[in-house]
Amino acid sequence: MTGKEAGYNEQHPPHVNPDALEIAPGTERQQLEGWIPQLASDNEIREALEKAFDYRGDITITRKDGSKIEGYLFDRRTGATLKDSIVRLYPKTSDAKISISYADIAALAFTGRDTAAGKSWEAWMKKYAEKKARGEKDLSLYSEPLE
Repeated sequence: MTGKEAGYNEQHPPHVNPDALEIAPGTERQQLEGWIPQLASDNEIREALEKAFDYRGDITITRKDGSKIEGYLFDRRTGATLKDSIVRLYPKTSDAKISISYADIAALAFTGRDTAAGKSWEAWMKKYAEKKARGEKDLSLYSEPLE
């Protein structure tokens, strides 16, 4: 049975352009490297830690007891309260995974280099076009190795 036989109608309302529906708006990337967010409210703590989760560099967390831990935040689990919510990170100084309650965080800083900065498709295409214009040979479509 075809879609038409099953009652599917291929016509769209006159105000809908199906080609326009294929385009999704992009998002602008925030420059977070070096940022030290204000953590005055529960909501600000949650928002800052969400950004830290998406960040591709190390962060430094200062706990309420004054101790600091620098590392890569690889997971977060949000609960109903800050006490029920945790972040998990790989500390820069060891291979152990550390869990820290949101309620224990006094300050947060984006201290490491953002390894994803400048790695957009547009930046890659610009470099590729520049190499091609210089006449470089053996250009490939593979990305450059990470540092």
